Amino acid sequence: MDNIITKEKIEKYYDITTRALKMAKESANRTKLDKEREDIINMVECYLNDTMFFFKDKEDYINAFAALNYAHGWLDCAARLGIFDVHDSVLFTVDEK
Repeated sequence: MDNIITKEKIEKYYDITTRALKMAKESANRTKLDKEREDIINMVECYLNDTMFFFKDKEDYINAFAALNYAHGWLDCAARLGIFDVHDSVLFTVDEK
């Protein structure tokens, strides 16, 4: 069933989000928002840590998946604003160039 949060689903999307974070960190910044970029990266890392806490330590898949979605939401928002200059429509909600 597609509407159930499984271990495999969390692992799949955790992998996608960590790959997106790596790409974001390596990307240029089309804005002058350098401090904000650092803050966003920190927020993503914190939410990824929360994901693993809920997933591994608490076996709470609902909150793990919620934290994971927050992490990726921060990445997508920053990418749309140009804070991360990424062009990968698999890892982000941006157009490829």
